[in-house]
Amino acid sequence: MFGTQDILLIGIIVVVLFGATRLPQLGSGIGQAIKNFKKGVSELEEEVNVTPKKDSSKKEETSERED
Repeated sequence: MFGTQDILLIGIIVVVLFGATRLPQLGSGIGQAIKNFKKGVSELEEEVNVTPKKDSSKKEETSERED
């Protein structure tokens, strides 16, 4: 997809645009954003996996009450 020259060119453009002193801040910010995104995705997956179990138990409770 990208060759070595393309990646090198993108790296040079990033350094020119943001400066070498700001790159660690950008890296840290991007790292935190990725961490928060992954945390949100895992919480959503847990919520989705837990929800059907709660729904099925509610159905069982309502059928027991009807008897």
